[in-house]
Amino acid sequence: MAHAYAIQGFEGSFHQAAAQSFFGNNVEIICCNTFQKLITIADDTQLSAGGVMAIENSIAGTILPNYQLLQKSNLVITGEIYLSIDQNLLANKGVSIEDIREVHSHPMALLQCNDFLEKYNWKLVATEDTALSARHVAENKSKHIAAIAGACAADIFDLNILRPCIHTEKNNFTRFWILKNKSVAENIENADKASIQFTTDHSKGSLAKVLNKISIAGINLGKLQSMPIPGSDWKYSFHADCEFANLIQFEEMIASLRPVTAEIKIYGIYKNNKP
Repeated sequence: MAHAYAIQGFEGSFHQAAAQSFFGNNVEIICCNTFQKLITIADDTQLSAGGVMAIENSIAGTILPNYQLLQKSNLVITGEIYLSIDQNLLANKGVSIEDIREVHSHPMALLQCNDFLEKYNWKLVATEDTALSARHVAENKSKHIAAIAGACAADIFDLNILRPCIHTEKNNFTRFWILKNKSVAENIENADKASIQFTTDHSKGSLAKVLNKISIAGINLGKLQSMPIPGSDWKYSFHADCEFANLIQFEEMIASLRPVTAEIKIYGIYKNNKP
């Protein structure tokens, strides 16, 4: 079986930083330009050991399409990592802040750093990706162009961090799932969190019945996300992140939910890594 993990984005991206945070700096990665490609590669045990995929951001919210991608795959969640999204001003070695005339980065990163950028009369250039911007600065050995990207990109492309943490909102985290094909996924010791999906029978008060069962079981809901069911007439399924003390408590809750749900699926049982 392959040992590399599929990520969305390019070398030096926050996805790579998340993979390194979970598996260590020497983890091998496979860069994918879309989340669909990530899922396809992660699902194939001949091509990869799994995947690392962003699922939500503390500012931008949930990446809903990624739930649907997971539903259609044979992947299960075996872990999670919360990564602080720290944006830094990067330049080649020897370049000073006074040398800069242009700053390149993804439009969202430029927006996140607007308060800092307003202090300078720089030309702002929107690009496809933060990590690609860093690579462009390094490859062109530019003295007058800087990039906004993460520390992982600075390390990979040997750039200097001229100004660290220039983003306005400091409490900016992205949550990533660690995914593996269910045929090779191991049981996680001392697991205390699970991600499930359920649908109700759409009768009056059906969701309230489910939530009441979860409450009676003493399970904490870390997240409850409604999602439209494709092809249905305004019907929804629900994704829930359940936090519990032990596996028996979780299994008893699942048993209590089956009579009050039309369908229930467990996407993964893993360790809670919320900061």
